[in-house]
Amino acid sequence: MTLLKRLIATLALLPVLACANEGGFPLAHAPDRTKDVSALQNGAKLFVNYCLNCHAASSMRYNRLRDLGLSEDQIKNNLLFTGEKVGDLMKISMLPQDAKTWFGATPPDLSVIARAKASELGSGPDWIYTYLRSYYKDDSRPTGWNNMLFPNVGMPHVLWELQGTQVPKYSEEKDPHEEGKTIHKFEKFELVKAGKMSAIEYDNAVADLVGYLEWMAEPAQNTRKRLGVWVLLFLGVFLVLTWRLNASYWKNVK
Repeated sequence: MTLLKRLIATLALLPVLACANEGGFPLAHAPDRTKDVSALQNGAKLFVNYCLNCHAASSMRYNRLRDLGLSEDQIKNNLLFTGEKVGDLMKISMLPQDAKTWFGATPPDLSVIARAKASELGSGPDWIYTYLRSYYKDDSRPTGWNNMLFPNVGMPHVLWELQGTQVPKYSEEKDPHEEGKTIHKFEKFELVKAGKMSAIEYDNAVADLVGYLEWMAEPAQNTRKRLGVWVLLFLGVFLVLTWRLNASYWKNVK
């Protein structure tokens, strides 16, 4: 029994340990937008405009966006820019070797990034939501940007025009482990140059983008969950009928 309790406690700590491996920066909770069609449409627009330049989504076709209420004409007129067809996969023209030269690593495919991060850290949407809100100006980095959640990140801040430029603010505290030494503790981000969006608007936009990434990882997830409810209800009714039939069959058997 003690071994079982230890195992459960260890499993419960895995997401926390994963976050600690990412630098110990706390994750913000991402609003669930996977059932909000208008939010998903906006997220798809942000993804195509800001992410699809470097990151492919090679398991996703443009015409699957019809599941979000978009017509083929809307997809063609608003989300296709370089001669792709509505039935094409979401690929990019940038060569992997060029991407590695420019960024130091090949940008990952984002088809299932939300599920991959969920499997790795226990909370994919929260990680992506925090990551996209944690960029700050750092002139010591090759791109001029750094990230509080992912220190020394190679990816530049592609949404900086929307968010603006922010810098971290720290407070000094005495090191409890070493007398006479102070440590810098992160307090907050301070906006030094406004972007096209307010802080609330930017957070909402990022939530829409994260919602789209979560939806794209499994477009049929909402249908699967609805069907799952009906299947459980059917099994519940069938269980009651089976139980009563069994009781009726054996009531006269001695």
